Amino acid sequence: MTAVDDIRPGPGVDGDSAEDLLRIADLIRPVPDHPEPGVLFRDITPVLADGGAFATVATELAAHTGEAELVVGVEARGFLLGAAVALVAGLGTVPVRKAGKLPVVAASRSYDLEYGSATLELPAGVVEPGTRIYVVDDVLATGGTAAAACALLTDVGAEIVGFGTLLELTALQGRAKLGDLRVDALLSA
Repeated sequence: MTAVDDIRPGPGVDGDSAEDLLRIADLIRPVPDHPEPGVLFRDITPVLADGGAFATVATELAAHTGEAELVVGVEARGFLLGAAVALVAGLGTVPVRKAGKLPVVAASRSYDLEYGSATLELPAGVVEPGTRIYVVDDVLATGGTAAAACALLTDVGAEIVGFGTLLELTALQGRAKLGDLRVDALLSA
């Protein structure tokens, strides 16, 4: 039984990986009413703290990078996963940050969240037009952050080859906001 009983291997996960991913699902900590009442937050910190689990997640997502030239990690846990995925895949990594965190900004994109709005920024001088990008974040929920990150990268001329995530919350239908983009979700709930 997983920490959040409805977590299962994501669509397209092969049988060899499913057992390892179910062990990882047991590490995901449910936090009710965070960041506001009625929201069930999925805390992946215990996954990151477990060396074997973290290595499995990085290796599984790295297998999907394909023809990517860079991995982009989305603020903030996406930085950690993205950097690990890039390392395993032998690629560089670039962070997409919340507004005001970067000293030099190439582009920004504002978007709506379930409980507010936010702006993402891309550092200047690191993503050239035509660069093939694999975007990584920890959880795909409503898709607002994922879609904004991908749009931001497209704004500077990058080619998005896929989006990878540890956990997809399918009931929130975030995948739909990514259109035809390939989504690699290791776990789904």
